[in-house]
Amino acid sequence: MLGQTPEGSLEQLVPERDFANLFGSRAQDLLRLTNTLSSPQIGAWTKRLFFLLYSEADELESFLDDYGARSNQSYAPVTELVASIRGFSMAGLSLEHLIRRLDNYQVLESLSGLDADMAREDLTAARRWVQDVLVALLGEIRAEAERHGVPHPKEGHEEGESGFPLVRFRLPRDVGLEDIAEEEQRIAEVASKYLQACTMLDEGASGIIEEPAKRDTFLRESLTEETARVYTATVHNLQSTYDTYIGNTRLESADERLPKLRGHVSGSLHLLEAATQLVHFLERHESEVRDDGARSQLARLAPRAQVSNVILNVLLLWAGRLMAEGRVLAEDLLPSYTNLQVLDVELGEGLVLHARPISLVVSIVVHYATPVEFEVAGVTCSAGSILEMMIAAGSKSDEKRFRFRGDERPLRDIALLFHHDLGEGGTDTLPPELGYLSRA
Repeated sequence: MLGQTPEGSLEQLVPERDFANLFGSRAQDLLRLTNTLSSPQIGAWTKRLFFLLYSEADELESFLDDYGARSNQSYAPVTELVASIRGFSMAGLSLEHLIRRLDNYQVLESLSGLDADMAREDLTAARRWVQDVLVALLGEIRAEAERHGVPHPKEGHEEGESGFPLVRFRLPRDVGLEDIAEEEQRIAEVASKYLQACTMLDEGASGIIEEPAKRDTFLRESLTEETARVYTATVHNLQSTYDTYIGNTRLESADERLPKLRGHVSGSLHLLEAATQLVHFLERHESEVRDDGARSQLARLAPRAQVSNVILNVLLLWAGRLMAEGRVLAEDLLPSYTNLQVLDVELGEGLVLHARPISLVVSIVVHYATPVEFEVAGVTCSAGSILEMMIAAGSKSDEKRFRFRGDERPLRDIALLFHHDLGEGGTDTLPPELGYLSRA
């Protein structure tokens, strides 16, 4: 029966003894899947099994949250266990997906034979470790269910395993092989953004960190969940841009460098996705859960030192390495799909290259997403950085002549901007070709 409603409350309280029946009913699918996945005959889990476990855990976690179980002493440990299962399942799903597609992505071709073997071994070991942790978490879920009087089913999950064989062939790629407007510009944009992503991961790299205490320091100071999500989103956006504008085009079909570059992006993305899930686990489910029993329980099932080792010494390490190994492809593609030019401009009478016109120049460079260099009196910097341009221009404030180097498209618009007095009369006075600046 439902409990009494506290005065002034719109919600009824559910006694724990009654909630056990509700919980037991909703947990049956996960418990059946526990039987399937705990069988010693099952071997390495497939992508389908990781996804089934994620789906069941996600639904059960939503149910528990609907009833406020996370704030209840009896059910907080269960909720944290289910949430941890969901996160580890996503990490395992990303790793299994990548391992199955390593050859298709062609990401190991750029590595030496020894490094390629090491990468495969590291990723396989990480995937195996994730599975072992999940088996331990599932065993604890079974114990928690029994503690609440929930009967454990004897049968396995009804969907079980598909039994589909590994794909050893693929159909011809002949759908959508059509030219897309400004396709070459998009390739240059992807190559440029790829190089920026490489720099981002290089700057955030940890290298091999053997001591757990030093790994904890790095995670606390340099790889928070927020940072991990920025890394993942950056690489995911890069892949999305490629798939939207380059995938299945004639240029992709004709240039073997393009699908290889995409493989490096995808390989890194799956590793960053897995790393983000594990960083989330450390920050939230192990460090910030309010129930001391749940915290110690999770620390025992997934020791912090093991989790941090996989995050930094496998996932982040190889995510950065796969991106770095594709750098030569991006550097080779960029001049192939850009027409590099030099533009010399001079300020008109009474004009000054101050913050506002500099921001318009940067907006042009960002719009085309290809590198442009700015030079004044021998001082060079990126024209895509407001700070760098302001420092360079400010250090040579008396100069009136400037030089830009880059693709003809952004240089064409920069020339227009200078011709129209740097937009000092307002962006509405600029020609239609620069209309995007008024929306920047």
